[in-house]
Amino acid sequence: MSLAIQFHTMIAMIIMGGWLGVALDTYGRFLKRPKRASWVLFLYDLLFWIVQALLFFYILLLVNEGQLRFYIILAILCGYAAYQSLFRNLYLKFLEMIIKGSIWTYFFIKRLLTLFVVRPIRGLIKLLIAIVLFIGNVFLMLGKLLWKLLHIFFNIIYRPIKWFFKILWRFVPEKFKMFSKKIEGFYVTKKNIIVKWWKNFRK
Repeated sequence: MSLAIQFHTMIAMIIMGGWLGVALDTYGRFLKRPKRASWVLFLYDLLFWIVQALLFFYILLLVNEGQLRFYIILAILCGYAAYQSLFRNLYLKFLEMIIKGSIWTYFFIKRLLTLFVVRPIRGLIKLLIAIVLFIGNVFLMLGKLLWKLLHIFFNIIYRPIKWFFKILWRFVPEKFKMFSKKIEGFYVTKKNIIVKWWKNFRK
């Protein structure tokens, strides 16, 4: 391994040590350990370190074809220590600012969507429902009015006709009246028989 490769490896591992500090602080900030179950913490920690190991190996593979040396571990520790002593407080403040900014942006977008999308849609739906109900009430009132007009019209036409046939019925011969009563009685009898048969059939 040439000196240039070793130098590049050292720089890369120092940077990765700083990255490890950033990753640990970010991971700890979002994990909230006191609120998690022990098995969840174990699973998350395992996945976190697997991802970090794969990332470190990938960087090593790019820099020196994956050759692991003792000074690489020292470089990682130096980078981690430099982050802890120089950049940790700044990064944590920056992280909190990013989190608060993201939360503010989320609620701002949510309010905008509620104001310009959700509320207009709700208002439009309520307006459509009101229009449908209004049209339905109008048709119902028109139907009732039409029914009353038809009833009045029927009475206007029916009563003179009924009055006319009553007068005409007085001039009908008695034999024809008796015959019509017999037909009417026969019809009523047959109707009662059919109704009784139908009730028995349904039972």
